[in-house]
Amino acid sequence: MRLDNKVAIVTGSAQGLGKAMVLKLAQSGAKTVVTDINYEACLKVEKEIHEAGGEAFSVNCNVTNRQEVKNLIAETIGKYGQIDVLVNNAGITKDAQITKMTDEEWDSVLETDLKSMFICIQEAINEMIPRGGGKIINITSIAGEEGNFGQTNYSAAKAGVIGMTKTLSKELGKKGITVNAVAPGFILTEMTNSIPEKIKEQLIGRIPLKRGGNPVEVADAVLFLASDQASFITGHVLNVNGGMYV
Repeated sequence: MRLDNKVAIVTGSAQGLGKAMVLKLAQSGAKTVVTDINYEACLKVEKEIHEAGGEAFSVNCNVTNRQEVKNLIAETIGKYGQIDVLVNNAGITKDAQITKMTDEEWDSVLETDLKSMFICIQEAINEMIPRGGGKIINITSIAGEEGNFGQTNYSAAKAGVIGMTKTLSKELGKKGITVNAVAPGFILTEMTNSIPEKIKEQLIGRIPLKRGGNPVEVADAVLFLASDQASFITGHVLNVNGGMYV
């Protein structure tokens, strides 16, 4: 699957799943935009893409800030002249049981993991609609499908992403824009490295394939939905979880 002459923005792409996604899209020929609140980390990913023969540039952006998102879109248009793919990946977790969760923990997760996608989509489609199409891929989670203990805020946000994806697929289809979601399960990243081994074993024990996922496997799903091979797929949630939730 090739994305030659396509321009792709991946939010939260300085590390983890987002980094794997932007590297995969660049390897497939896309001109990529690496964006995160950690600009120095973005530059390292950009360098890695260049060293592999790909094309990329970095933009520092807090996706919860509409003006910064406007700047991200403007800089992308200024550099590449178009936007073909938007991958909404940026997100955070602030876990606590409901009896202990604070307003700040609720608000910050909903703002970063859900409202930011609303902002990024609104701003990106201003460029996609006049060109007659585009692809939006929202990263949700298994937690948004089955819930997860201690993650009321995160699960609510990720469930909201699924509802937003389905609704926008209906609204934007007539504009030539597809809107899909990818729902990772237990993926082995920097974040999961901090989980105690006993908990990891319990989680993997729930997975029919009996292993954690690789970030590249999530990136492959994103690449498929970004490609022409997925041109008649919209409003879909693609699970990448080894059968942990079906």
